[in-house]
Amino acid sequence: MSTLPARFENVLDLLLDAVCLVDVEGRFVYISAACQRIFGYAPEELVGGRMIELVHPDDRARTLDAAAAIMAGAPNPHFENRYVRKDGHVAHIMWSARWSADDGLRIAVARDITALKRAESVQSALLAISEAAHTAADLLELFHDIHVIIGGLLPARNFFVALVDAENDTLSFPYFVDEHDNAPQPIKLDSGSLSARVIRSGAALLLTSSGAGTMRENGNVGAGAPSLDWLGVPLIARSGMLGALVVQSYSGDTRYTDADKQLLQFVSTQIAAAIERKQTETRLRHIAQHDALTHLPNRKLFDDRLQAALARARHDHACLAVLYIDLDHFKQINDNLGHAAGDRLLHEVGRRISGCARESDTVGRMGGDEFVVLLTGIKQAAHALLVAEKIRAALQQPFALDEQRVSTVASIGVATYPEHADAGQALVRAADHAMYRAKKFGGNRCWMAMAELVE
Repeated sequence: MSTLPARFENVLDLLLDAVCLVDVEGRFVYISAACQRIFGYAPEELVGGRMIELVHPDDRARTLDAAAAIMAGAPNPHFENRYVRKDGHVAHIMWSARWSADDGLRIAVARDITALKRAESVQSALLAISEAAHTAADLLELFHDIHVIIGGLLPARNFFVALVDAENDTLSFPYFVDEHDNAPQPIKLDSGSLSARVIRSGAALLLTSSGAGTMRENGNVGAGAPSLDWLGVPLIARSGMLGALVVQSYSGDTRYTDADKQLLQFVSTQIAAAIERKQTETRLRHIAQHDALTHLPNRKLFDDRLQAALARARHDHACLAVLYIDLDHFKQINDNLGHAAGDRLLHEVGRRISGCARESDTVGRMGGDEFVVLLTGIKQAAHALLVAEKIRAALQQPFALDEQRVSTVASIGVATYPEHADAGQALVRAADHAMYRAKKFGGNRCWMAMAELVE
């Protein structure tokens, strides 16, 4: 019970800041009425309880250290820490405290600076998002950075980004962190999922386990297990609707509010701009590094990957191989069927070659009707020859171009590191020379490079 005279309690109850008296054991002896506005608890709920139990777990150690210093005679007029409110939200508090040795009490005034801290956090978040847009290596790294930044503003243990694929009218989930589920497969925009609903409406959506908009009433989640709280905001950039950003909670310890919705909406504009920038960079990089017709790596990107693979092979004392593929009599197809048909054939040839390689291999187009394949991690040269034969056999099968069936064959040269060359361009030349020998002996065959022909 409070030992203050009633007239003092009445005056203190009028203050916006909370006044607390804490005994030597760290228990509340008195706390003014303002505590309910700040902490969510009525004074009678706190008196007799331990102060430290309300402090955010991450701030407890330094709070106890500060309390000990104050009790040792060092007043602290500007101590900041975080308390967990009754509703589970975090309150940032500025304390001014001193120790009264005569009364055996710590006297403290608590000012709620949550709004100020949130404003500072939002400003820092906007700057961090802008920086991430410039420094992230790719979209996945950018999404991870954004997840960390959002996690500094509100609980984001379960967080995902949904992106619109307008060409296919689908929604994909390139970044998906969830304590219960793995990333879902792409879904149709008209699936009725909550993410699609946010995107189609262009409006933020907050659903909770209680209140007007509940998860029970709007249960078609579409991504992640049904949660207690679900908060999604649209990502709208200058180019249009990009997708949605979503946080959700499966625990009553984390609840989302209208304030969280407004906060996420506010930063979503900067996030959308960052994603749009990175998408543009990715698209331009892809154009610069890939063949426009087949979308395979071009000569420059193939050379970069070959150099990197050779460096790893030297370090690991491993083998790799380059296959050089040239279609036999391709000019006749262009002359007889036209260049449009020839282009479609080259596209399908690239697809068929890629189907014979592993994800760890690189299939590229050198230009015209010439393709290259980089095989890494092979055990011996004979394995590269087996892959070459697989490709040759696959290309022998007729291609369906519109209503026509077109047949083609290929000559393939094979060169391996370290047997035939120990440098990138030398290895490509060795495979190229082997391909021409295959053509010289009639084409439609695979030929292994000969050491004496390597420069």
